Amino acid sequence: MKKEKYPKNELFERLAAIEHKRWADWQSWCHKILREHCGSQALIEINQVLERWDKQINTNYEDLTEKEKDSDREQVMRYWHLLTPNQLN
Repeated sequence: MKKEKYPKNELFERLAAIEHKRWADWQSWCHKILREHCGSQALIEINQVLERWDKQINTNYEDLTEKEKDSDREQVMRYWHLLTPNQLN
């Protein structure tokens, strides 16, 4: 039987949604700074990456692909062990 990479838990998924929102807020700020301060040639070169991230920024966690959700789940794994056992069920 294959062990799940991430816990199947409502709290875990709620925390992953918060991680996505935190990431989206940070990326929105970074993109704003890049667009304000980078020359047009630099923007052309990074535009594809920005477009992909802009799409993710504007997507609710629930609507992300499982692969995209895994990035947020990885962040929750950093502190998941800190929660008391009764919160994990």
